[in-house]
Amino acid sequence: MEVILKKDVKGTGKEGQIVKVSDGFARNKLIPGGFAVEATEANKRAIAREKAKAAEKYAADKAAAEELAKQLTAAPVVVKTKVGDNGKLFGSITSMDIAQAVSEQLGTEVDKKKIVLDKPIKETGIFDVDVKLFTDVTAKVKVKIEG
Repeated sequence: MEVILKKDVKGTGKEGQIVKVSDGFARNKLIPGGFAVEATEANKRAIAREKAKAAEKYAADKAAAEELAKQLTAAPVVVKTKVGDNGKLFGSITSMDIAQAVSEQLGTEVDKKKIVLDKPIKETGIFDVDVKLFTDVTAKVKVKIEG
């Protein structure tokens, strides 16, 4: 019997796949458990529509992320803080500080978890910071630290 998997099933297949399984396995485990539906023509068309809708959503989200990347790379973000002698900061600049500065200066919300810092910034200067916006979209933001 052919079934369309609604969830990943270990040893059988991944969500959205059409797989051939034994009748007993399908009728006793997969269909009653909500793991699969029978692979009728109507169900196959419904799955195809869902996949097309998901592909459109992915493309729209990626385009939005690329547009946001252009905005972020256009102008440097300035973070002002207290500075001691020799350009050393009192404390450090973290991803949360950078996210707040981006929000205030560019009017764009960026989640602090998407900002990639190897280590906190502890001195003045200009730094390139990666912001991971989407699966394949990363923006390099210039962050200027001044006192």
